[in-house]
Amino acid sequence: MTNESMMTPREIVSELDKYIVGQNAAKKAVAVALRNRWRRARVAEPLHSEIAPKNILMIGPTGVGKTEIARRLAKLTDAPFVKTEATKFTEVGYVGRNVESIIKDLMEAGMKLMRETKKKKVQQQAYDAAVERVLNLLVPPPKDVTDENGNPVKPEENAARRRFREDLRAGRLDEKTVEADVEAQGPTFNVLAPEGMDDMETQLQGLFEKMKQQNREKRRMPVKEVMELYTDEEASKLVDKNECTREAIENVENNGIVFIDEIDKIAKGSDVSSGGDVSREGVQRDLLPLIEGTTVRTKYGWVKTDHILFIASGAFHLSKPSDLVPELQGRLPIRVELASLTAEDFERILTATDCSLVKQYQALLAADGAEVTFTPDAIRHIARYAYEVNERTENIGARRLHTVMEKLLEEVSYEAGNKSSMTLEITADYVKDKLGELAADEDLSRYVL
Repeated sequence: MTNESMMTPREIVSELDKYIVGQNAAKKAVAVALRNRWRRARVAEPLHSEIAPKNILMIGPTGVGKTEIARRLAKLTDAPFVKTEATKFTEVGYVGRNVESIIKDLMEAGMKLMRETKKKKVQQQAYDAAVERVLNLLVPPPKDVTDENGNPVKPEENAARRRFREDLRAGRLDEKTVEADVEAQGPTFNVLAPEGMDDMETQLQGLFEKMKQQNREKRRMPVKEVMELYTDEEASKLVDKNECTREAIENVENNGIVFIDEIDKIAKGSDVSSGGDVSREGVQRDLLPLIEGTTVRTKYGWVKTDHILFIASGAFHLSKPSDLVPELQGRLPIRVELASLTAEDFERILTATDCSLVKQYQALLAADGAEVTFTPDAIRHIARYAYEVNERTENIGARRLHTVMEKLLEEVSYEAGNKSSMTLEITADYVKDKLGELAADEDLSRYVL
């Protein structure tokens, strides 16, 4: 497949089409924003530093694909990604959570991504070292040998050790139980220091992590599990922590993606009280420096936000994008509106995407030996019922399909585990029988569907 970083906007949209139905305008916007990063990397200074990311504001009802577009985009690019909700920053009085925590969370995601990347590069070396460690648990290691001058000499390996090594690499010893020295199981400590005491938080967190690493215990485990643990430990030893941190910061600064959901909830709508306005506008002004470009201190070092891509989204039912403070509006220059889903869109969501709902339910039930098929008419009826319930009650978009499918297959899911095998064809009549009455009764559908 084409390297993600080299993908053209058309190729990016094509990849997004595999998971998201419709919303072409939004897909094109994020595809261009992503491609612009690749273009900027090839621009020389001083223009390189001056080119700012084209941040995006997605407008549309819930369940139409806003979050999914951002999530799939991050996976597609293998970029550090964090999703947050604007309402998190208004939960506690007028203060809420510190907005800088967004960048700290993004940096954590970036470090995790970089560690995994670095570990993959040394995987073979780590595996070889893990083999030797596990081999020492199975067969006593050869004794140290010195020559006549007292210099260490590599001891000759006996036949038993060579045979065990071959069996270990071939996986023939995976189920054998050994007593291994592993990291002790214990609670994970998350330190939350008071505002303005970031140094103390970083130091305490580092102290607890170091103590956990040093605390080891003897445990009986299958060889396969020990190999996985030891391979990971050896890979961690081989990774240069300083280099990993430096590259992670660089990756976050240039390729990081922040998705801020429910930004409409912090806009000043016409129906909100003045007390809420204070909090909402305060959060907007706190977010502004992050999006404009500032430097945030994390436990891994200082992170510049100038070239991080920010994607904001909201339904804007009770407010308008113009209700945001002007400065924030200016920092979200690209606006795309996502359309409500039609019955035809629901039909495509059920069948046309790579991981469609129908495929998911078929795979789940197949685990219990149940073979379930859907006729085209059945698919159309499911889509129509979901669409009609959305129109009459609250419009929750594609999420309505999950509720409808669960109700439709409730009995099948229950019975599948009690039989060795089951074959069922879901027809239009079957759908009408299970959902028709519920969908027709507005009161019932409001509470059940």
